[in-house]
Amino acid sequence: MKTHQIALIPGDGIGRDMTAAAWQVLQRAAGAFGFALDGIEFPWSCAFYKETGAMMPADGIETLRGFDAILLGAVGWPAEVPDSVSLHGLLLPIRKNFVQYANIRPHRQLPGVHGPLKASTFDILCIRENTEGEYSGAGGRIHQGTPDEVAVETSIFTRKGVERILRFAFEQARTRRGKLASVTKSNAQKHSMVFWDDITRELARNYPDVEVTSYHIDAMAARMVMAPETLDVVVASNLFGDILTDLGAAIQGGLGFAASANINPERNAPSMFEPVHGSAPDIAHLGIANPIATVWSGAMMLEHLGERDAAKAVMAAIEATTASGVGTVPGKDRTDAITAALLAAI
Repeated sequence: MKTHQIALIPGDGIGRDMTAAAWQVLQRAAGAFGFALDGIEFPWSCAFYKETGAMMPADGIETLRGFDAILLGAVGWPAEVPDSVSLHGLLLPIRKNFVQYANIRPHRQLPGVHGPLKASTFDILCIRENTEGEYSGAGGRIHQGTPDEVAVETSIFTRKGVERILRFAFEQARTRRGKLASVTKSNAQKHSMVFWDDITRELARNYPDVEVTSYHIDAMAARMVMAPETLDVVVASNLFGDILTDLGAAIQGGLGFAASANINPERNAPSMFEPVHGSAPDIAHLGIANPIATVWSGAMMLEHLGERDAAKAVMAAIEATTASGVGTVPGKDRTDAITAALLAAI
């Protein structure tokens, strides 16, 4: 029997319950399709930071390197640990060290879920550059606490980084409906975003079968609300992709349905799968969080691992569960009830 080694990082808040729920569903799918998932849990979180002064041990990256994939619950507890500390101490180092440069976030409305828009037939795949751009961490502050204080945040765009995420997005468009929307703000950011637009045009010559359109970020935000059904694959920089995918989560019915994958396309390091919703401290430990986003992320993990039939079964279970009315309204169904429905559907 084939066994996949999975690193489990439940993290903070609802992440712990969501990871536990998703792991039950994934284990059920593995048993049904003749393979095994061997998970090892790591306590790295804001609670770990408070105890040790670090979000993960110094050898954390090397510890994770030997796994086939990583399933992350959620990280963050801003009342006790600043988000800038938790993000740069765990999530971003994993993405960067394992060159998980493609962040994939699917947006479509599940059966039985009622979003805020009249349109419900959209199917958007957002591809976000995940390792550089606006989240490079380059910059600093000087003269802190004085009237002369200065803060500098430098976005870094490399030809290698932009080319590889655009190629990835073009390839994804080829497997879908053949349409790619590239998002920048090149009318205002005349260096980095014009650079992105130039490379988009260069690469488009190699993909004559893909219809590519360039949008400014504000126009794309409006299009996602007004005409989401016109979009197929959307590719954007780290910051713009982050913002657009929260909008995508909103139009698909809420963060409880928003899944994501941090992919190393070359497969020379593990990829990481996580829900978009964060740790939600306000509802942590209430047992009412929706595990569907984490389960969906788990289905993306199974597909990445080559277990496509199991991944399809998990997605079918999600759709059957929401079609029955379970897990469609925030706070209506308890976490364990949604999990039970998912398990019964596999």
